[in-house]
Amino acid sequence: MQAPNPTPPPSPIAVSISALSKRYASGHEALRHIDLDIRRGEIFALLGPNGAGKTTLISTVCGIVTASAGRVTVDGLDIAHDWSAARARIGLVPQELTTDAFETVWNAVRFSRGLFGKPPNPTHLEGVLRDLSLWDKRDARLMTLSGGMKRRLLIAKALAHEPSILFLDEPTAGVDVELRRDMWTLVRRLRASGVTIILTTHYIEEAEEMADRVGVIHRGELIVVEEKHALMKKLGKRVLSIELEAPLEALPPALAPWQLELKDGGRRIDYLVGADSTDGPRIGPLLAALGSAGVAVRDLESHETSLEEIFVGLVGSRAASAEAAR
Repeated sequence: MQAPNPTPPPSPIAVSISALSKRYASGHEALRHIDLDIRRGEIFALLGPNGAGKTTLISTVCGIVTASAGRVTVDGLDIAHDWSAARARIGLVPQELTTDAFETVWNAVRFSRGLFGKPPNPTHLEGVLRDLSLWDKRDARLMTLSGGMKRRLLIAKALAHEPSILFLDEPTAGVDVELRRDMWTLVRRLRASGVTIILTTHYIEEAEEMADRVGVIHRGELIVVEEKHALMKKLGKRVLSIELEAPLEALPPALAPWQLELKDGGRRIDYLVGADSTDGPRIGPLLAALGSAGVAVRDLESHETSLEEIFVGLVGSRAASAEAAR
């Protein structure tokens, strides 16, 4: 007797986006030929300025906005042809709460679960509300909730039907630091349970704190997708700031080979070191060269480029290139 075929392992790709474009009737091109694969179980952060296309991309993947061209699959299901099955795999946390203000917290999450044909599961819903510190508010009407509690409810509604993929559109915009930290903790816990997380954010430190990979979108184009640490290593730099005992009007000619910059009215010298610190051993010879040139050093400080600085640089260079091409 022939053994049954084993069940194939799940695809390592949770969401696949191919040649995705969106052009509105007005002629505005919100998305331009987006290609992106999001790995199962990762936290992917999508960064971009206002109007860059972040929300349009999420809405298109979730089947809320119809693409002009391209294809999206969620767990192997085509979002255009298998909308209902694909959408059931997705939890979406939008920026705004649109539920009936007279509804209670409990009924809101129960209704969200039922929308996807899931059988009642009070134990799961209770766990979600407890995780989000909403259990004590389960009988409260939505109109009575604070802004932070409403944001927690958005996440609870998205998790009610036990999705395998969670989209968070600016989940911590306008919330206090404590709530933001609580949400980060929840996101990590969800990822640990196998949920794939895709978030858009204006808070660069949010991506730097949590994301495995980072994508930068600008004017509807995905301009970079990279592992977070690889991106910071590739585009980041380490700057050694050397505070001087006395200001200099100019750098001594003997220091020309070192590619130094005189800053702060001649009171500081900046030396650019590779982000991987391979230039570290050259700092000793640099200090010796400064001494030989008669430059007295008061203090040293090292600073590594942050993800925010990399992001600003990427978007700025892209904008400059577009302007030059006109």
